[in-house]
Amino acid sequence: MRQVKFNPDKDVLWSAGDIVNRGPKSLKTLRWFHERRDNIKMVLGNHDLHLLAVAAGARRPSRSDTLRKILAAKDRQTLIDWLLRQPLVYQEHDHTLVHAGIPPQWSVGEAAGFAREVEAALTGPQCLDFLHDMYGNEPIVWSDDLTGTTRLRVITNYLTRMRYCSKKGKLDLVSKGTKPDSQALKSAGINKVSAWFSQPKRKSAHDKILFGHWASLEGRTDTPNAIGLDTGCVWGGHLSLYALETGEWVRCRCKNGRCKD
Repeated sequence: MRQVKFNPDKDVLWSAGDIVNRGPKSLKTLRWFHERRDNIKMVLGNHDLHLLAVAAGARRPSRSDTLRKILAAKDRQTLIDWLLRQPLVYQEHDHTLVHAGIPPQWSVGEAAGFAREVEAALTGPQCLDFLHDMYGNEPIVWSDDLTGTTRLRVITNYLTRMRYCSKKGKLDLVSKGTKPDSQALKSAGINKVSAWFSQPKRKSAHDKILFGHWASLEGRTDTPNAIGLDTGCVWGGHLSLYALETGEWVRCRCKNGRCKD
C-alpha cells in the first residue's frame, strides 16, 4: 500500500478474500479491512466462511486456525456482522472478482446470480443451517435441480474452493498443486481435469476474472483474462497488488506472512 501511495480519498482496494486464517495476525487484518470498509471491495474466501461457521458454533476450530483472538475480541460481533454481508462475486469496471474461480458451464452473470443465493442465506434465517451443511465435496458437479443447502454447498465450492475441474464442471477438490493428483481423480471417478481457467470452452473465457486461492500457481495462468492474485505470501512468496487501470503489478517479498520490502 505504501509502494503505490494508496490514497483513501480516491483509491479503492479490491481483495480476493481469505483475509483471515492465512497469516499470523487475523484479528489485526480483519480490523484493518473493517476500518477501511468505505475503500474496500472484497469477496469471501473459504477461510472467511470457515470463520463465520466457527463463530456461529456450526464448526469447531481446526488446530491450524489463527482465529482465537477474533473469537475473543470485544468487537467480534461487529466484525462478524460486516463479514457476513460481503459478496462471493463482485463485478465492476469490466472485471469480475471471485475467490477461487468460475466453472466452465457458468457465465459471469450466472455465477453472480448463484452467488446471491449464498449471500441471501448468510444474511437470512437459513444462515446457521447453511454453515452447518457448507462442508463437504459432494455433489461434485452442478445441476439446476439441486435444492436447499446442498445447492448452496456446490455454489460455494465452485466460487471459493475450486482449482481443477472437468470440461463439464466436475470438481477435483483434493488436488492443490500445479498438477492434478491422479489418486484424487480416481477416487472421485473423474477421467480428466485441468485448471478451471484453462478449459477452452468455458463461458467466461472472454471475461476478465480476478481470483486468489491458488497459491502454488504464484499468479501464473498463461491467459490474460484470468488474473491470479495469490502469489503465496503466507508460504514465503510475494504479496501482490494489481492495478486495474494499467495492468501493472506491484509485489513485496514475504517471510512468515510479513512483507520484507
